[in-house]
This record gives sequence, C-alpha cells and structure tokens, in this order.
Amino acid sequence: MMWPSSLQVRLGLSLGLVLTILWLAAATVTAVIVRGEMDEVFDSALRETAERILPLAVTDIVGREDQGVTQRLAPIREHDEFFTYIVRDAEGRILLQSHAADPAVFPPYDGPGFGQNATHRLYSDAALQGTISITVAEPLTHRASVAREIQMSLGLPLLVVLPLALASIILAVRFSLAPLHRFRTRLEARGVRDLSEVPAADLPTEIGPLAATLNSLLARLRDAFEAERSFAANAAHELRTPLAGAIAQAQRLRSETKDPTIDARAAEIEATLKRLARLSERLLQLARAEGGRLRMDQSADVRTITRVVVEDIARSTENGRLMLNLPDTPVLSDIDPDALGILCRNLMENALRHGAQNAPVEVTLTSDGQLIVANEGPAVATQTLERLTGRFERADAKTDGSGLGLAIVSAIAERIETSLLLQSPRPGETSGFQASVRLPTDAPNAHVKDREHWP
Repeated sequence: MMWPSSLQVRLGLSLGLVLTILWLAAATVTAVIVRGEMDEVFDSALRETAERILPLAVTDIVGREDQGVTQRLAPIREHDEFFTYIVRDAEGRILLQSHAADPAVFPPYDGPGFGQNATHRLYSDAALQGTISITVAEPLTHRASVAREIQMSLGLPLLVVLPLALASIILAVRFSLAPLHRFRTRLEARGVRDLSEVPAADLPTEIGPLAATLNSLLARLRDAFEAERSFAANAAHELRTPLAGAIAQAQRLRSETKDPTIDARAAEIEATLKRLARLSERLLQLARAEGGRLRMDQSADVRTITRVVVEDIARSTENGRLMLNLPDTPVLSDIDPDALGILCRNLMENALRHGAQNAPVEVTLTSDGQLIVANEGPAVATQTLERLTGRFERADAKTDGSGLGLAIVSAIAERIETSLLLQSPRPGETSGFQASVRLPTDAPNAHVKDREHWP
C-alpha cells in the first residue's frame, strides 16, 4: 500500500485507523466479558429457579391423593416462558411440569448440576434422597438473542461515534497543521530576491527547527548576495577616479600632440575609457537596484522626476528627439526617486542609442502610472526580446552599450513588484520597439495632454 505524500492525510489516516482498531478491539473484549458475565447470571437464575420450585413441588407431590399422575401447571396469563421445568420421580415419570415444558428436550436425570444439549441449557437437582428430581431448561436461542442485543447496543453507538471521531481527527490535524500552511503561504508569496527572515513564531515545536534552519540558510544567502553587491559597487566606485584621470590624460594628450596618428590613438583610448566609465556607472546602478530600498513611506509626483530626467538627457541629444507626454494631474507613487530616475534614464538612453537616429523617442506617463518609452527602428525578433533583460545582453553585438540598461530596469521593476514589458514591433505598428513599466501609484484619473518636445 502506497501512503499518500500529504502529511495531513497521513496523520488523518493513521490516527483514524489506529482509533478504529482500538475501538473495535475494546468493543470485542467488552462483548466477550459481558457474554461471560451474562452466562453466569443466567446459570444462577436457572439454579435459583430449581431450588425455589423443588421444595414446593415436593410438598405438592407428597400431599397428593393420586400418586404417579402428571400435573401440568396452567399459566396464570399468557406469556413467553423462557425457563421450563419438569419434576420426575425415581423411575423418571413426570409428576409436574410447567405449561410450556417439552419433555423431549429434557434428557434423563443423571444427577444434580448443569448440563447442555443442542438446544437448551439445563440444571438439575433432587430431593428426598433422589426420589424426586427437577430439571430446569432454558433455550440457548434466548441467550443468543440477549447476546446479540448487547452486541448491537455496543456496536450501534460506534457506527455513529466512529465517523464523528474520524471527522474530528481530520479537523484537529488540519487545525494543528494550519501554522505550517501559513508558513508555506508566506514563503510562496515572496519575491525572487526577498531573502528576509520568514516569520515562524507560530509553528509547532517539531517544525520550528526546520524553519530556523531555512531562515539561517536565507540569512547566509542574503549575506553572500550583499557581499557580492557590495564588492561590485565598491569596485565600480573605486574605478571612477582613476578612469576620470585617465580620460583627462587622454584628452590632454590629444590637445598637446600635433601627430595625427597619436591623436587617433589617444581618441580611441579616450572612447574606451568612457565606455569603461559608463559600464562602471551601470554596475553601480545595478547594485543600487538589487540591494537598496526602492519603496518609500510617502508618495511623490513622478511627473517631476520624469521631466527632470528628460531635460537632463535632452541637453546631450539632438534637438526634438525626445517627446514627453505627461498627464494633467499628479501621478503619486512611493517608488524611491533615485530608483525612478535610474529606471527612466536607462529606458530613454537605451531607446536613443538603439532606435533610428533620425526618429523621435516617445516618453509617455499615463495617469495610472504606466511609463512607456518607444522608439522607431527595425522590429526585434521575439527570441531576442526574451533575453534582453539579461545582464550584458544586447540585440546587436555591434551596437555600443554596456548591455546592462534593461537588466537594471528589470531589477527595479521586480523589486517594486511589477514587470518590464518589452514589445517589438510597437503595438499597432509594423516596426519599432516599446518598453513599459507600470509604476505603483494611487491611480489618479487624468488625461494625457499634448506632446512636449525637448529641449
């Protein structure tokens, strides 16, 4: 027999099975004991009946005028006679018998004491030195009937109590395991990057150590990830100053040299150092997205942050490439302003860098908090879209970029319990690329006003 894998079902079945066996064993033992006691009581009744009737029968028989005549006692009123008897003389002639006595069931007198044949339980006794004997008989069916009634009296309550007991066991097991179900629900509801301790104060003592072990493992994983993030952030931060110095030296070399070859090499060095500086900045942002707190206690209008980021990026891009669409009413969100700035900047820079260079990039913030950044360009294959949120993944390996922009946005979206949606071609069109994130907001209702071109 294969036991079910559910602990709740196992406990319910095992407890119910054990309880049923114990109850059936107890009922059987009780029935056996009661049957023995019942036989003793009936045997005692047989003997008492014989000892009561025999003196009266002797007195009656001795006082008769006609000796040797059989007398059958008539019933006072109609009733079932469970105990029948006959009184016989030394020759076995019946002198007296009860009204329902059947002489055929009475064997010849063979001395005082109990006896039994196929149909009756018997008790015999004698008086006047054995010249007058009495035998009292009781049908075995009577005792069997009484025994069945007793067994039914013991068994019928079990038919009612046993299902109730099993239902009670199931409810008790379910109630006892409820803390374990709550613990599992808390664990399942966690985000992928949530490695904080799972509350386990309400768990039973037997399960508590397992939860403590799990929390200890989560703590070790959290420390390991934090150490990894700290190392990446510190390394990227430490690279800032030497990179800035190297870029300055390359720029100074270009300004001082008159040799075109040296100028070209210095320009390549400067470009490489700038790419390295951008990569360092992205690593810092990724560490910030994965490790810091991204939800605040108070909400702020995200329109302001979006506008500031657009203005800042617009200063270094071609005129008119960024088009900003903002709702009329405030869009309140508790997302950390720095995280929102990183999210907006990466989406916009990614759209400017990888989109068609002569086409605008549309930045739209809806009244319900959906931030949409779309650009023009060739459609991206579905397989490519699925891997773009990975680290160091780019749609075109020849395109300049760190491959971390969308990974940073995806990490921020995951931390604020939303998702980054990438679509290509743009909805309703045959080309282009669109990235959208629904920010956590109070969902105010407002309409998008006319487009603004930056700068």
